[in-house]
Amino acid sequence: MNLIALQTKTTKDFKQNLKDLKELITSCEDNSFILAPELCLTGFCYERMDEASEFASKAIKKIKKLSKNKTIAITFIERQDLGFFNTLYIFHNKEIIHIQSKHRLFPLGNEPEHFESGKLDNMKILNINGIKVAVLICFEIRFPQYWLKVLGADLILNPSMWGAKRKNHYETMTKALAVANQCYVLAANSADDNMAKSSGIITPWGEEIRDDSKEIISHKMNLEEIKKIRKYIDIGLKKCK
Repeated sequence: MNLIALQTKTTKDFKQNLKDLKELITSCEDNSFILAPELCLTGFCYERMDEASEFASKAIKKIKKLSKNKTIAITFIERQDLGFFNTLYIFHNKEIIHIQSKHRLFPLGNEPEHFESGKLDNMKILNINGIKVAVLICFEIRFPQYWLKVLGADLILNPSMWGAKRKNHYETMTKALAVANQCYVLAANSADDNMAKSSGIITPWGEEIRDDSKEIISHKMNLEEIKKIRKYIDIGLKKCK
């Protein structure tokens, strides 16, 4: 499987953002697992939340169609009965196979004032074509207790809108998560001017494939590498289900 981290800028024009995203997704080969940066279609547009949620419902239908022979993970601003949520959807072969709202909201970005917290129970490992996949959304990667929730995953997704001032933190934690869990980490961060970029793929051995100059960063996932490191550096993960 080809892992792809998208690294895009977000403008105030929602439609143009979607058009650009669709072009990038279409350019990716079949059997790719594609992760977009956090809220890449709208950003944290607190003054346009209703508009963003309405736009999300239309965008979801279009992204769903693009997922034929591909897996696509992307977050949207979504309105539910309790309020607004920052929600990740995973699309696979034109179906929605997982929905997970951000549980740990970022106080410095005023997220708790505008979003409701997602259910912790949805932070779990799921099986996609024999690959164990889990998600930690942006700020959630800072919390060791959430690392335990995804222990044993083959692939951990981290869509982010991570600030440039904490670039070193982002690179350090995404790499540490891959090494500690002996898995692949697919990290997609925003390319906005005030963001850290640093998107890419980190292998179970800690190899980092990142490029701040690109919109598409790709790397082939090799499940044998996961089996190898869990066999020869056995910390108990090969027994995880």
